[in-house]
Amino acid sequence: MLYQLHELQRRLLNPITTFAEGAASLYTSPASPLSYLPFSREISAGYALLHRLGKDYEKPEFGISETTVRGVKVAVTEEAVAVKPFCVLKRFARATKARDPKVLLCAPLSGHHSTLLRDTVRQLITEHDVYVTDWVDARMVPLGEGKFHLDDYVAYVIEFIRLLGPDVHVISVCQPTVPALVAISLMAAENDPKSPRSMTMMGGPIDTRRNPTEVNTLAMTKPFSWFENHVIYRVPSNYPGYMRRVYPGFLQHAGFVAMNPDRHVDSHWDFYKHLIEGDGESAGQHRAFYDEYNAVLDMDADYYLDTIRLVFQQHALPNGTWVTGATLQRRKVEPAAIRKTALFTIEGELDDISGSGQTEAAHGLCLSIPKARKQHFTAPKCGHYGIFAGRRWREMIYPKIAAFIRKHA
Repeated sequence: MLYQLHELQRRLLNPITTFAEGAASLYTSPASPLSYLPFSREISAGYALLHRLGKDYEKPEFGISETTVRGVKVAVTEEAVAVKPFCVLKRFARATKARDPKVLLCAPLSGHHSTLLRDTVRQLITEHDVYVTDWVDARMVPLGEGKFHLDDYVAYVIEFIRLLGPDVHVISVCQPTVPALVAISLMAAENDPKSPRSMTMMGGPIDTRRNPTEVNTLAMTKPFSWFENHVIYRVPSNYPGYMRRVYPGFLQHAGFVAMNPDRHVDSHWDFYKHLIEGDGESAGQHRAFYDEYNAVLDMDADYYLDTIRLVFQQHALPNGTWVTGATLQRRKVEPAAIRKTALFTIEGELDDISGSGQTEAAHGLCLSIPKARKQHFTAPKCGHYGIFAGRRWREMIYPKIAAFIRKHA
């Protein structure tokens, strides 16, 4: 019922936000006499803020049309390399003959769209042939396509790695560090000749018992039945995925905001002041960030509940108790089987989502990888999003990843 109430609220707000958007323009446009009234900027800023607080945020575009390769600007086009019910494997094809290392970027399936990694992709494509897992909103997947479990994420990763060949390098950001490690472990156990050259894991919950964050604590303090009964809802009839059980994106978004409510209040107040002051650049940065941050997707209930149970409550990977299900046949997951794939783990010193040491824990599990093929880096003064976006990502973290990939190509 909560999902239906959310949809009703969204429809009721739509005419209000549409009016607010138009009113904001009326009080700033030079062609409008209202823009010359006293306090017109204040009124316009208020309407603009109202519009952004109430509007519906659709999935953003990656919007990457060009890059620079070896000092030359080249065009970039998105290509769908593989289309699955819950994921599209996208390639950012560059108009160049440069033979750069092939990278499979495993994007998080944890509330936000894969476009959250836009800055990651934009930097990687300057020196790499980049493929990204672009996850489909579960509310858009018809019920006839079946359920989606954590095992299915692992199966997708294995399929994509094999599709791209033995010279691929896997980069996983946040949540997919776990299924990526599981996938590569299963491939190594079979001596799969297409196992990746390297795996880079960034800010992920490999072992959430280390320095648990607020996110980890919530998963541990609530019984599994609580998640089943309180955050899982059926998709309403106005979507293709009607009646699919999901963890709605709007609930996940509410959780993100609740973690730092003061920060978001301050940010919106600053946006209001920037509009009054005519600081278009700062206001534009606010819009760009929240266009991405507020755009959320639904997760299939089975995938979400598997993640809660296996990753956050049972700690199945570090405990050595992870056994795959029917999708992958019943097999025990043993990271110690990995011998040839190099390992690089990256953490942010100030990460409040994946605590310090949680990603580095992968080194203790991958015991058979030679020490010379392992590397770890903790980015100073860097929060969770700073690991893969922003100045620290571009200037501090990316160069290390690029060097690591080339070292193990």
